[in-house]
Amino acid sequence: MTVEIYIPTPFRHLVGNRVRVLSSGTNIDEILTDLEVQFPGFTDQVCDTSGEIASHIGVYVNQVEIDSLDGETTALKNGDEIAFIPALAGGSQSVLTPEMVERYSRHLIMPQVGSVGQRKIIESKVLIVGAGGLGSPVALYLALAGIGQIGLIDFDIVDRSNLQRQILHQNDDIGRPKVESARETLLSHNPNIDVTLHEAPLTSDNAFEVMEPYDIIVNGADNFATRYLVNDAAYLLNKPLVDGSILMFDGQVTTYIPGKSCYRCLYPAPPPPGLVPSCAEAGVLGAMCATIGSIQATEVLKLVLEQGEPLINRLLLYDALSLEFRTVKIRRDPNCPLCGDSPTIHELIDYEQFCGSPFPHPED
Repeated sequence: MTVEIYIPTPFRHLVGNRVRVLSSGTNIDEILTDLEVQFPGFTDQVCDTSGEIASHIGVYVNQVEIDSLDGETTALKNGDEIAFIPALAGGSQSVLTPEMVERYSRHLIMPQVGSVGQRKIIESKVLIVGAGGLGSPVALYLALAGIGQIGLIDFDIVDRSNLQRQILHQNDDIGRPKVESARETLLSHNPNIDVTLHEAPLTSDNAFEVMEPYDIIVNGADNFATRYLVNDAAYLLNKPLVDGSILMFDGQVTTYIPGKSCYRCLYPAPPPPGLVPSCAEAGVLGAMCATIGSIQATEVLKLVLEQGEPLINRLLLYDALSLEFRTVKIRRDPNCPLCGDSPTIHELIDYEQFCGSPFPHPED
């Protein structure tokens, strides 16, 4: 019988850095013998000193653990897939099943991610504020990446006008709560994750309770009231905040880490209602959501993996009409009413809700 062997990252140096190899045998014992002939030293990694499969190695036939079959004598047939999955150190309790190893294989072969990094992703909890234009691509890419728990807070229902940009929802979802439509879409892409719904407006009364269980907060709100509320709550809870906003052909993204800066360092208080055009009045190019949302998702994954340089103390500006990206520095303002040296804001504030978001001048 010829079967396909999936080779996890720690063993690939033994097989010429291949992901899959072919082997011949009618059961697991014969497969191990054949693999040792083809790749000397392979069984030293899989078996203990008595020649038995080591206790820290999981063996799967067609994604089923052999302990629930016939163990090492499990009969094989042509075309079966066998996977040898080792337990890895690093304090993680997550187990990568063969299905997950295949699903996240493009992550696992990256030195910046690997098995340890993928487990960090799986164990992470991220709250996304808004299941609309920005929340849609953020949620989708985080779900595909394997973020273990994704929280969604939104109390709106799907409207036909949303479908121009909100890719979590489809025509048949019109009239449904956005969070329900979103969960259905996310789980259809990755059933391994948990999607927690918060179908309610975010207010000063519930913000702490909703946000506290999560590791990272992503702001995809389309109004100043929520934007300031999320900023203040994330800071007071000591949570990283990945903030994004769009209007017409312009977008911006930054990452706030408590103690380094916050949204109020840029804008201490929201402008009066009506001063900035609303999203309904000025509009937004649908494709802008994909650009800004994917950058926000990337920032989240960099924080989880502790890789690269997140947009901390930097504001990324995107002008789609000229297709230009610019980065301006953000300094912690010692006079900031929230994170400054003598803060005056110690509790959450509910502002009047309206759409729109200002964009700083380059010199900011």
